[in-house]
Amino acid sequence: MTTEKTIINFSELRKGDIIRSNQLGELCEGVLMESPKQGKGLKSTILIDAKGSELGLFDEMGSIYSYQIKLVKRNGEWFDVGHSVKVKSKISLDAILDGAFITN
Repeated sequence: MTTEKTIINFSELRKGDIIRSNQLGELCEGVLMESPKQGKGLKSTILIDAKGSELGLFDEMGSIYSYQIKLVKRNGEWFDVGHSVKVKSKISLDAILDGAFITN
C-alpha cells in the first residue's frame, strides 16, 4: 500500500488561504493577504497576517519570503507547498553545498 503525498505548488495559492510558515523560527499559522501571482510571474515576498500568539508573540501583518511558506490548509487538511528553485547569482548551487564560494 502506497501513500502519495500531495504537494500544492506555490503558484496555486490564493488570497485568504490559511498557511503555516517558518519566518518566526518555528511553524506559525497565518493568512495570505495577497495573491502570489504578479503579472506573468510570482512574487518573491508576500504579505501575510501571522498568528504569532501561537508562539507567545504578537499577531501582526508583514511580508515574508515566499520560500518560508511550508504548508497550506485545503479542505481541512494540511498540504506541503512546492517552490521552484532559481539561482540568480554567479555562485553555483554545488559550490554553496560544498562550502566553496566563487567571487568574480
